[in-house]
Amino acid sequence: MSTMRFVDRVLRRRRATVNDVALEAGVSRGTVSRVLNGERYVSSEARAAIDAAIAKVGYVPNTAARNLVTQRSGAIGLVVHEPHSLFVEDPNIASILLGANAALSEADYQMACLIADTRRDVDRLARYLSGGLLDGVIIVSARTSDPITSVVEKLQLPAAFIGHPVDISTSAYVAIDNVAGAREITSRLVATGRKKIGMIAAALDRDSGADRLAGFTEALGGDVDPSLVAGVRLYSYSDGQAGMRELLERHPDIDGVFASSDAVAAGALDVLTAAGRSVPGDVGVVGFDDSSWALRCDPPLSTVHQPATELGRAAADAVLRQLQGEPVEPGGIFLDTPIVWRASA
Repeated sequence: MSTMRFVDRVLRRRRATVNDVALEAGVSRGTVSRVLNGERYVSSEARAAIDAAIAKVGYVPNTAARNLVTQRSGAIGLVVHEPHSLFVEDPNIASILLGANAALSEADYQMACLIADTRRDVDRLARYLSGGLLDGVIIVSARTSDPITSVVEKLQLPAAFIGHPVDISTSAYVAIDNVAGAREITSRLVATGRKKIGMIAAALDRDSGADRLAGFTEALGGDVDPSLVAGVRLYSYSDGQAGMRELLERHPDIDGVFASSDAVAAGALDVLTAAGRSVPGDVGVVGFDDSSWALRCDPPLSTVHQPATELGRAAADAVLRQLQGEPVEPGGIFLDTPIVWRASA
């Protein structure tokens, strides 16, 4: 018999059923169903017999059929509203993803990762969310008046935001205090004796970017020369380079910089080095995130620690609790952001 004929024969073989498992294990069909559905009140001996029977008869649960009964897909979406390039570059997104996936895996849920870059992506994602293919969503980097937010709330999908856009209504969210973190790291920079401190302010169209700018402004007494703030689009290395060039052009004597992310700070450091400015001798530089970028910098970067993995896990837990019928926790969940002081300032 040829290999292909053998494969065809195997594929046509009757699929093992719950009845086959029950017969092999010597238990009732109901007992098998209880084990498959994760219910308790089944003896350890029966569970062991059922597990052995499943392996022997080659039983594979019919997930599609089960989903029709439960009205659940068994999948949670992680929606990242960022350009594709930043999804690869930003280690915080990877850490959020891993934290969320760990929590969902423990609860036997599958995570579906969805990236919304262009308007076309957003429209396609809105249609996808409307198709009932996901039981809930975790949303990263939502903007104010984000169309994805509107779709999620209209569908009443169990959801948790990482961050706190002002228009998310009563949805669950997990966040850090970006204002306090930015204020504290800027104050530490001021305490080193710097006299002319600027900021490379990224992502001002979302709560994290706007809040970090607010914290920087508060640390300087609320009166900041607008020319000492370079606004850039993304938390990216290249935007950090562009922002630092802008600040040096306006203020060649600048002696301190708060970069609104570690990736932005890394870009700023390279521009300062190319311009012959030593760090921290001529210019003190601080960042935000305590990501892998911070340790790649030379010198290592003083920064605010953002617990990205824990944010992902907490957001996944919030969605899972909603699926179990628990109410959304009022006021959101806030995680600590300690300062990590290194050699760059």
